[in-house]
Amino acid sequence: MVAAAACWGTATAISKRAVDEIAPLTLLPLQLAVSVSVLLVVSLVGRERMLPVQHRAQLGWLGVLNPGLSYALSLAGLSRITASTSALLWATEPVLILLLVWLVLRQPPTRTISLCAAVALIGVVLVVARPGVRLSATGVALTLAGVGACAVYTVISSRYLGEASTLAVVFLQQAAAFGFAVLLWVGAVVTADAGSLRDVSSTAWVSAITAGALYYGVAFWFYLRGLRMCSPALAGLFINLVPVFGVTAAAILLDERLGARQWLGAVIVLGAVTALTLVQSKRDRPRAT
Repeated sequence: MVAAAACWGTATAISKRAVDEIAPLTLLPLQLAVSVSVLLVVSLVGRERMLPVQHRAQLGWLGVLNPGLSYALSLAGLSRITASTSALLWATEPVLILLLVWLVLRQPPTRTISLCAAVALIGVVLVVARPGVRLSATGVALTLAGVGACAVYTVISSRYLGEASTLAVVFLQQAAAFGFAVLLWVGAVVTADAGSLRDVSSTAWVSAITAGALYYGVAFWFYLRGLRMCSPALAGLFINLVPVFGVTAAAILLDERLGARQWLGAVIVLGAVTALTLVQSKRDRPRAT
């Protein structure tokens, strides 16, 4: 699980290097093509069923939502803000999920959970409000919209997973997302927003391919292996390490530095989200009879 979190966090910093030279709507299908290829190879080696038997249409549309729309928005946001800020904004996903569960499933959070969520939002404000630095409001909004799409996906997808192989579900969803990304790229070409690949450096190409493989392929493999040995509640604790690895990778690979105020916000966000996960895990734990 730690290895999966490291892959996701590091891939955010690597994607930042790629998106600086490759337009977001061009980078998305490139990375999804890599991820689908990796999943196809893993499926063939593991001799697993390629597609789920039930709910194919619903699962396919969910794939359009995430990673399709979600990562189209997040890459567009990443092109306007730093990788460390993007990674930390994704720490708000558990808060958004709780809000959606309350609104959609009519399951209100407890007072403790609400307090943790409020503290996490205070931390986010400290992270994005850098003194002396004008942060792109559009970049923050696009990233949070991507996080929101991912949260919606999480709330809805549980209804359709059933007994299908996780690998088969992810392959189907990412294939659907790839088709959606290609349509977005065609639209970007028509509107002259796709950019040119003529002058893209070899570093950006390697970054695009590496990030696609890490974020979807390698991280997915680590995550599945981890889920076989621990509960989903425990897995959620490790996922909270993603922003930590993201900020660290951004500092090492991109020379991004956080100020004292941002570090305080980062600690508040990660602490609140970890507390939130612990409280939720304890709440969901079956009681002895």
